Amino acid sequence: MGNVRVRFAPSPTGALHIGGVRTALFNYLFAKNQGGTYILRIEDTDQNRFVEGAEEYIKESLEWCGISPDESPWSGGDYGPYRQSERKEIYQQYAQKLLDEGNAYIAFDTPEEIEAMRERLKEADVATPQYNAAVRMTMKNSLTLSAEEVKSRIEAGEPYVVRFKIDPKEEVRFQDIVRGWVHVHGSTLDDKVLMKSDGLPTYHLANIVDDHLMKISHVIRGEEWLPSAPLHVLLYKYLGIESTMPKFAHLPLILKPDGNGKLSKRAADKAGFPIFPLNWNDPITNELSVGFKEEGYLPDALINFLSFLGWNPGTDQEIFSLEELAQAFSLEKVNKAGTKFDIDKIKWFNQQYLKNKSAADVSQQIIDGFQSQFNIECSEHIAEGVFQLLKERVTFTHEMAPNALFLFQHPAEYDEKVVRKKWNEEAIQAVSIFANAIKEESDLTAEKAKELFFGLMEEHEIKAGKNMQALRLAITGAGSGPDLMEIIALMGGKAIHDRINYTIDQLK
Repeated sequence: MGNVRVRFAPSPTGALHIGGVRTALFNYLFAKNQGGTYILRIEDTDQNRFVEGAEEYIKESLEWCGISPDESPWSGGDYGPYRQSERKEIYQQYAQKLLDEGNAYIAFDTPEEIEAMRERLKEADVATPQYNAAVRMTMKNSLTLSAEEVKSRIEAGEPYVVRFKIDPKEEVRFQDIVRGWVHVHGSTLDDKVLMKSDGLPTYHLANIVDDHLMKISHVIRGEEWLPSAPLHVLLYKYLGIESTMPKFAHLPLILKPDGNGKLSKRAADKAGFPIFPLNWNDPITNELSVGFKEEGYLPDALINFLSFLGWNPGTDQEIFSLEELAQAFSLEKVNKAGTKFDIDKIKWFNQQYLKNKSAADVSQQIIDGFQSQFNIECSEHIAEGVFQLLKERVTFTHEMAPNALFLFQHPAEYDEKVVRKKWNEEAIQAVSIFANAIKEESDLTAEKAKELFFGLMEEHEIKAGKNMQALRLAITGAGSGPDLMEIIALMGGKAIHDRINYTIDQLK
């Protein structure tokens, strides 16, 4: 494919939506698959919507996900600046070229005049009122005003914009890698604003110029940009840079869990799951939105999950490392149809990644969990033991401390059903014998604890299996849970002795 260069181009207007992370991921995977370059460009030309801290949030989010760009405002590169607000003069040159060649015009219409035009068109039963070839000659612009008046208005400081002059007879055809051939008639397109009254370009002009100058080979972006693609194709043509036009791939929408509409923050909040990768404290509303990271999701699990939102390797394999995803990825396997956001599926991914970690990887998080949630000091040895006990039973690391509280605290309550069915004189005898025998035991292992219990039960002619649940009840207060002998080994003989005697006293 030659020198593949792709870009992710977010706007710093708030937190990075999970759909944006998916777009960044697909760009990253395609670039790595092709041995190309993955670029991040900040599209900050809409100064009215700029949000303080949003750019840093984008950077931190991508770093946490493990998909940092090769070129960006913070890592540099040969094609900077990578913030559009720092490229103002470049866009003005291209806008002037369009004006000079009659492919754009200056418009002085006020927002009120444009709204009045739309109302007139609505009253005339025009389905989609827009500023286009059919109405441009009725408006206040350089096509209807004399050159002298245009000059006079500009010199007087009257606000104006530069609009694209689209020939309604144009036929736009281009091939999208995901969607196949797209065909649009020029009469359906409006004369989009290319340069705003503040002298900054709109997305339409800026992204074309930047993609051209940054030698972007493929534009991989969300489906919501598909209606703008014909306009962008025409801009390449009218600017005389059609030969450098990248290939397009418009990714499918990420839908709500029920498949009814695009996933939004409101829908995610209602369903009770995150929509942003990291915590986001909105500086305008001061509203805190909890991120996937803070909810306990692992970045590898999130990335693996997102890769399947609109793409499929065509095999039964589901667990992929980032490197494996890059090897398997292709745009041809991206689906057209929208894809549901299944929160249960990402929980499953998180569970798979968590249980395959080493105890050493997560022991500090477990230690921190005991400290922050219960003010309990937990050793690294115990933390690693907790991981081994619970890794098959929890979805998140932060669930481990609450589920292993019995290691440090006497049960606050006991399973009533087990008490009723299993706690009797024989059970009390069985656990008492075990408690007394294990009190002085050191260097306990699960195997040693099991041998001791079964040996004692045989010696005293007590059925071990019948009283195993009573032993668990005496130690944990529950009727089921992690491997009981592993629990006994982790707690140690003295603690088990004290715990059983405490339970006997409580259940008198």
